[in-house]
Amino acid sequence: MPATLSIARFGAALLTLALMATSAFAQATDRLGVPGPIDFEGEAFVLAWSSQPSKTYIKQEYLPAGQSAERYEQMVLVETVTSGIAVMDAVRAQVDMLNQRKATDPLVNMEVIQNEAAGEALLDFIVSSKDANGQYIVEWNAYRYARYSDAGGNRGVMLLGISRRAYGNDAAKSLLTQLKGLRPGRIKTLTQVRLPRPAP
Repeated sequence: MPATLSIARFGAALLTLALMATSAFAQATDRLGVPGPIDFEGEAFVLAWSSQPSKTYIKQEYLPAGQSAERYEQMVLVETVTSGIAVMDAVRAQVDMLNQRKATDPLVNMEVIQNEAAGEALLDFIVSSKDANGQYIVEWNAYRYARYSDAGGNRGVMLLGISRRAYGNDAAKSLLTQLKGLRPGRIKTLTQVRLPRPAP
């Protein structure tokens, strides 16, 4: 797969893609050497879904006990692209996708925080969709992008992300209201937590 396609899809676990329920057909196989569980703010997230869409792109999703990839409330994501792309290239690709989405999603909102000293960046964004009954489904994500090299020396980017989702108009409104107080602490934890170290 050309590198440009890998860039476009990196970090693209947006709401519309997740709602396609492809998770039902995927295996929870550790492809990164990061079997989990991953601890985030004292909660254990267990590997629930993984995929390798191309030779250079791997993505894995981790959930708390009792939640499913098809209908989750909290998620941790780990993704790697080893096609030689740079951190800001990956961020810009995701921002471009979000800007395109604005035409059909009135709730799209985003902020990019760049840490030049560490060679990292963080993308904080909201997306939404509606279910078959016209009820809102809202998703807030924070994606931390960092430089990465695999065991073979192939360079690229690792994404460590957190996601929150709410189903139904009332729950969606509640999540949006909570975000003002929720976001700063979650983002601070995400930027300070140790990145996963894939086993050789």
